[in-house]
Amino acid sequence: MKPKTKIRLGDLLVQKDIISEEQLMQTLSAQKQSGRKLGYMLIELGFMTENQLLTFLSQHLNVPLIDITQYRVSVEAVLLLPEVQARRYRALVLEDKGDHLLVGMSDPADLAAIDILSGVLPKPVEVAVVSDAQLFQAYDRFYRRTEDIASFAQELAEEYQEDAEFDFNTGVDNEQDTAVARLLQSIFEDALQTKASDIHIEPDDDMVRIRLRVDGVLQENIIKEKNIASALVLRLKLMSGLDISEKRLPQDGRTNMRIKGHSIDVRVSTMPVQNGESVVMRLLDQSAGLLSLDQTGMPGPLLKRFRVLLKRPHGMILVTGPTGSGKTTTLYGALSELNQPSTKIITVEDPVEYRLPRINQVQVNNKIGLHFSNVLRTTLRQDPDIIMVGEMRDHETAEIGLRGALTGHLVLSTLHTNDAISSAVRLLDMGAPGYLVASSLRAIIAQRLVRKVCESCTQTYQPKPEETLWLRSIDPQITNVTFRHGRGCQTCNNTGYRGRVGVFELLEMTENMMNALKMNDSITFGKAALLSPGFVPLAKVALTYAKMGITTVEEVLKLIEMVADERADLSTDNMTDEPQEPGEEESVMAQKPPTVNTKQDKIVPSSSEFSFELEPRNDTPDGGNG
Repeated sequence: MKPKTKIRLGDLLVQKDIISEEQLMQTLSAQKQSGRKLGYMLIELGFMTENQLLTFLSQHLNVPLIDITQYRVSVEAVLLLPEVQARRYRALVLEDKGDHLLVGMSDPADLAAIDILSGVLPKPVEVAVVSDAQLFQAYDRFYRRTEDIASFAQELAEEYQEDAEFDFNTGVDNEQDTAVARLLQSIFEDALQTKASDIHIEPDDDMVRIRLRVDGVLQENIIKEKNIASALVLRLKLMSGLDISEKRLPQDGRTNMRIKGHSIDVRVSTMPVQNGESVVMRLLDQSAGLLSLDQTGMPGPLLKRFRVLLKRPHGMILVTGPTGSGKTTTLYGALSELNQPSTKIITVEDPVEYRLPRINQVQVNNKIGLHFSNVLRTTLRQDPDIIMVGEMRDHETAEIGLRGALTGHLVLSTLHTNDAISSAVRLLDMGAPGYLVASSLRAIIAQRLVRKVCESCTQTYQPKPEETLWLRSIDPQITNVTFRHGRGCQTCNNTGYRGRVGVFELLEMTENMMNALKMNDSITFGKAALLSPGFVPLAKVALTYAKMGITTVEEVLKLIEMVADERADLSTDNMTDEPQEPGEEESVMAQKPPTVNTKQDKIVPSSSEFSFELEPRNDTPDGGNG
């Protein structure tokens, strides 16, 4: 229903005793300086909540109050209103009701905006009140750049010919350059809106695939104009300082882009494939800033123990996990806390992802012989207190880092393994002496990012019998637990998931573990680690999140499989001819995982000998890049 008369919101709120006259005067004074609407100022000053304001407007104007996250919004209806006008008038077409359109507005008393929308839209308008924050989330969700990408690709294909003359200052001629720029701009904007961590551009026989990695899973968009692939690759090479004449060898580069006010650092990797060159771009939003350790999602008790370890003057702390598990985010969070005027910190990275004040950051450059090991040797002569090594990649780097930790430095580094127990064994496999690992290594954090259940479409879920079997292997006490999963909706792009949360395990070295490392006995080390006080396996942490409804059984089983594969490999590598007596201390690492009818082929439980309580947390590291 369209409001008939203009209202004075402040006076009405005072009449209803929702705010006081004094609060209204204070808000009007602040409004004169900011120029923002009265409702926003009341919320910003804390005189009322957004829900109070929306409820009042709904009741006073006799219009419905709608929660967009719970409403089945019609995509076709949304697109009836251009994005520019939707954002300008804080409006969203929610549904076509046949004889009229239902339009959600954050300010349903804005008569001028309603008149303009009535003139723009093809049908009469019925107004509903919606949250301003939900509106902006909806804009990014519904006004995707898919149509723009297809349109610009078609435009480029019409202008571009395979034998075109290229201007090596810009890459292509002026008209084509404009079309390429618009296409790439749309691709990057779409990636930013969906919070993608990577963009994949892959030429195929009769198409170009644009794939975005969102919450760890690729989402595909197909461009039929296959002849534009070379123009896209050429432009990206020019932007990232790569050799445009070299198409036979892989290349790595870097560039920075400004997209919708965000400074995006782009790491570009090209690789020759059968149909041209594939390009993968890792996106890092510098505008978002660093996450603190409190924001990484570590449970309180684990975070407290980690901070104690960081205060020790020497020793090595490893952060481990596969690519994209958020290792780098955790390390930078630790460095931010350690960064003090009294502390000398040097980092050796490839590449340097965040620029930190006061910290000496060195970019590895293998082309000129500036390797991790070379830089690390020099670093030890620079009188540092703390050294951060981007990754333990080889025997030489690992041994230098361990010796640095032994000689009075705190050394932080990462390792590509799937859990904490296998990380120490990996150092031995790399050739590091057992006595050196035992003397230098203080603790290992293993982490993973699991997808969160979409809050807009969450519903209860009963595990299948085979799933329950393996969940009980983690926790035998599981009975009648209600799990949740997402049925799929527009908010989560029909995936059932939205966002990710960190899962962590912390392994601190004990005397038994150090003795096993000195003897190069990985099996004994694994048993001692599983029995160490305070150690909670990744699988158990993930299961606790599933019990709380934060993630799904599917994500837990996926994580179990990854850890099991790693441990099975280590057990095979270190297998002896002596038979093992079965018993309570026998590690599940050596068990062969059976086949289970899930989306993963095999699931192996982790140890179930320890109890674990996890405090609910809201802080979630969406899109750590690790």
